[in-house]
Amino acid sequence: MRNSLDIAKKPEDTRVVVAMSGGVDSSVVAGILHAEGYEVIGITLQLYDHGAAVRRTGSCCAGQDIDDARRVCEELGIPHYVLDYESRFREAVIDRFADSYVAGETPIPCVSCNQTVKFADLLKTARDLGADCLATGHYILSTPDGAHRALRRPADAHRDQSYFLFATTQEQVDFLRFPLGTMTKDETRARAEQLGLVVANKPDSQDICFVPDGKYADVIARLRPNAALAGEIVHMDGRVLGRHDGVLHYTIGQRKGLGVATGEPLYVVKIDARTRRVIVGPKDALDTRRIVLREVNWLGATPLDELPAGGIDLLARVRSTRPPKPARLFVENGTAIVELVGGETGVSPGQACVLYDGEGSGARVLGGGFIDATRRAGWVEEQLAALDDKAAMVAAE
Repeated sequence: MRNSLDIAKKPEDTRVVVAMSGGVDSSVVAGILHAEGYEVIGITLQLYDHGAAVRRTGSCCAGQDIDDARRVCEELGIPHYVLDYESRFREAVIDRFADSYVAGETPIPCVSCNQTVKFADLLKTARDLGADCLATGHYILSTPDGAHRALRRPADAHRDQSYFLFATTQEQVDFLRFPLGTMTKDETRARAEQLGLVVANKPDSQDICFVPDGKYADVIARLRPNAALAGEIVHMDGRVLGRHDGVLHYTIGQRKGLGVATGEPLYVVKIDARTRRVIVGPKDALDTRRIVLREVNWLGATPLDELPAGGIDLLARVRSTRPPKPARLFVENGTAIVELVGGETGVSPGQACVLYDGEGSGARVLGGGFIDATRRAGWVEEQLAALDDKAAMVAAE
């Protein structure tokens, strides 16, 4: 007989650590499991102390959120602990985020946080406490898969968080549980009301937690002052169109706020952090057909190195706000490469490419990786290469 968490124990004999951010989702998870009779322990991670952030509604893991998590646990009558992970969070998430931006990439710190602080460090703590599993408030499904478990897209497509969880290892997946995977956000809030939780109407977190005002550039400039050095804005055809105040103010695919006017719509096509150049061009120069991945985490049934030489068909998602689209994955000299059947625009190194075996709720997460490089149309690659050659010649003079 297995309980609702698919563990061969009675609920009252099952110890569950719940990662509590102070928001409605993780609070409902704790409330549901407590109501079902599980032995629930709430743990909140103190990740940073960011001045105004500790008093800002809509941030996570700050002072007010810790207080909210504590109050929820008091209401439920379950133990609550706060663990100071500030130094670990800075090292594994904030510094990595800053370095990636300085390199001209578009990083995803939430993935790094899940990879390290939450699903590695906190998971180890849960095991040390003798827990049978670690439960979180993420919207994703976890289902039995032989001797292991599989990650799948949740019931609520609008809250699908699988993009941010692609780097979860098989060992971690087997220990994690996601009780909200079958629920919609509206159902979660209704359950919070039923449970009488103080956070039932609390707004959702919107910003990156350590950038509570949404001003990424200010944070990067403080952490990595050299990223704010001025440079040129260059058209793909070689024309210098203007100057900028630092590559950290730009992302691939950006159109607004370029600071130049030529009478034609221009987009950021490439960021060359080494030469401090922001390269712009027409929209069709953004069309990306091939992606090279690094730090691949594979959760498919067939090992990555045993895939057919011609690759496999699947769906790929290059941004959290976009739906997965048809693609083909193959391995070339040990490197995972994704071919996008219909192409994508605004694809930037540093972002994640998450892979699925199908569409909609229940589609299996096959894993994914961080985008290391992109390949575009031949004419685009030729012009970008010519710019690189020119820059190298200038540097050598």
